[in-house]
Amino acid sequence: MPSRPDLVRRVSAGVAVAGALGLGALGWSSTLLGEYSVIDMGGGHASHIHGSGSVAAGPAGEVSVTELIADPLRPPDVRVELVARRQTVDIPGGRPVEGYTVNGTSPGPTIRATQGDLVEVVLVNESVRAGATLHWHGVDVPNAADGVAGITQDAVPVGGRHVYRFTADDAGTYWYHSHQVSHEQVEGGLLGAVVIEPALPAADPPAKQFQADAVALLHVYGGQHTLNGRVQDEHVPAEPGSTVRIRVINTDQGTAAVWSAAPFRVIATDGHEVNGAAAVDGRKVLIPAGGRVDVAVQAPVNGAARLHVGGARSISIGDPASGDAGAAPSARQPSETLDLLAYGDPAPPDFDPRSPDRTFDYRIGRRLGLIDGRPGNFWTINGALFPDVPMFHVREDDVVVMRIANESGEVHPMHLHGHHVLVLSRDGKPAAGSPWWVDSLDVHPGEAYEIAFVADNPGIWSDHCHTLPHAVDGLVAHVMYDGVTTPFTINGGAGNQPE
Repeated sequence: MPSRPDLVRRVSAGVAVAGALGLGALGWSSTLLGEYSVIDMGGGHASHIHGSGSVAAGPAGEVSVTELIADPLRPPDVRVELVARRQTVDIPGGRPVEGYTVNGTSPGPTIRATQGDLVEVVLVNESVRAGATLHWHGVDVPNAADGVAGITQDAVPVGGRHVYRFTADDAGTYWYHSHQVSHEQVEGGLLGAVVIEPALPAADPPAKQFQADAVALLHVYGGQHTLNGRVQDEHVPAEPGSTVRIRVINTDQGTAAVWSAAPFRVIATDGHEVNGAAAVDGRKVLIPAGGRVDVAVQAPVNGAARLHVGGARSISIGDPASGDAGAAPSARQPSETLDLLAYGDPAPPDFDPRSPDRTFDYRIGRRLGLIDGRPGNFWTINGALFPDVPMFHVREDDVVVMRIANESGEVHPMHLHGHHVLVLSRDGKPAAGSPWWVDSLDVHPGEAYEIAFVADNPGIWSDHCHTLPHAVDGLVAHVMYDGVTTPFTINGGAGNQPE
């Protein structure tokens, strides 16, 4: 039999271990998210961050995101029905993979509209068991149409449908994808392109600037690098000396490179035209995950020019008689990168970012911790783990300046919904070229960008990394307009999981 002192020591040790285990279990359970509303993050309506970063009382919500819609009485100019399915995706030139389709294919149909059109899209979920939504990446839609499960709508269940309506205000190149379990559904192919053509004058239309206009959507299916859903290069016929517009859309999780042995011009970034686009020769252009770049390539007098898109795939332009995607010579990827901070000719923006109404810091870091009971090395925002991340509160018509600093060890393509942002500087170096408008911006380790935008689209908007597994691991915050609320919740009965 143990002595009384030994017995006391053993009992005390057992009590200490049990207490530690109890505290550990309590700490673990405190990280479980359960059902929650995004409006409670960062203090929700109890607080908002002013330009100085101080915290003050904010108003209660008055307008639901469901009320922030396009004109309900206006008939649509473009109407499309998109059917989402969980099924085998056929990859021409490659092997089939299990994934998602839209109207039976992946990528889904390209939606085309003209600037000013009212677009109506009906999403039908035929067999996506986790539910699905459609987010209009880069299109500044009204908040009710943003397609983020648990914030602007419930995920559409199997057998359900949802109607999206928005005005195509800005001409350019965009794309759509699910924002429900997005790290799985986007990678699996629930996506497609959006092209909005500029409105032409009613009389005396200008001469045709481009002989051809082609979409180059990049996506990796099960390790297979595809161009427009095929493990194949493409050929765009063009007469000698004519110019072709190639709309490169990066739907993958990492940066894509575009280059050519022949000079080309970058004529648009993320749907916004570049002012004074000069010839790019001997340099590559990098496109962030989610980003788009439109390039103009001139067909040579003889043969064809090859534009490399994403490294594994390419497009040849010219020689209409050959129809041969391999007719143009290849080129090695240049080591030098085009700096869009100084590309093109300067022009004044339509707002003044020098005296902003709000200034925010968005510092990205990393540390060990628990998110929803999962241990890991997670991303932090301003030093905090999700869900204790900041909510960036604004009022309508505020001029907002945000400093995004990457203090982690990986690249983060940052994407703000509902707004385009103007890049002001990188690492303190001011922008010196054409106004660089983006909705997807690569921020490399150690870099700090200063960006600005006008808060002219009321709602609750995600502001997250578009390397979607990073968003799963906590790299997502929100811009929230004062007076806006939402009836939707995450992790509840509707199964909303937006990331």
